[in-house]
Amino acid sequence: MAVAKIIKPFMGRAFRRCFPLLVLLWVLVVLYPNPLNLIVSLQRAFNPNIDPVFVESLSSELPSDPAAIEDAVLKQIPYSYDWESYGMPWYIPNVEEVLERGEGDCKARALVLASIFEAKSIPYRISWSPMHMWVEYEGKEETAIENSRVKFYQQDPETGERSFQLPEIDFSDVTYSFWQGFWGPMPGVRKALLLIGLPVLVKLRLSWVKR
Repeated sequence: MAVAKIIKPFMGRAFRRCFPLLVLLWVLVVLYPNPLNLIVSLQRAFNPNIDPVFVESLSSELPSDPAAIEDAVLKQIPYSYDWESYGMPWYIPNVEEVLERGEGDCKARALVLASIFEAKSIPYRISWSPMHMWVEYEGKEETAIENSRVKFYQQDPETGERSFQLPEIDFSDVTYSFWQGFWGPMPGVRKALLLIGLPVLVKLRLSWVKR
């Protein structure tokens, strides 16, 4: 009994102080049952897996015009969210994974396109905005989501040069894009786990506060 009286207050203080961490861990476990996928994706964000060898047969069938190549890649790889393709909210695959599934989001398409450009020795740069990834090349026309104003990071694989800038982008557009790709395609079981687990953690915390 004496030990229990000592342990209970200690556990209560630890639970209250670590509560934000517990919430974060629960969210991460629900979204990424295998946390290695998130770690790998973060690493690939700054070192994308460009694989000209794997797309060699595909690139040989395509013309040398970069715009025509981009059109062909977009047609061959239908758009799908990471939830639908890989069962997680954000994931950067390798080129082999993309071609095996035959679908993917902007990141998947950009990796295949960059790999083909690499195989054909076409100069290119990889660009990121807060809600999009794309490949820039000479003569590429700017769009509402692919332009110099919205990007915050760019990498030139040929020179290794990396550049950062503050993007000129509406925060509401970023929020809408994130929510559209995050909540909408999320499997119902994962939604239930989030919606049930978080209130349970809050209730446990409140119970410890009362002790």
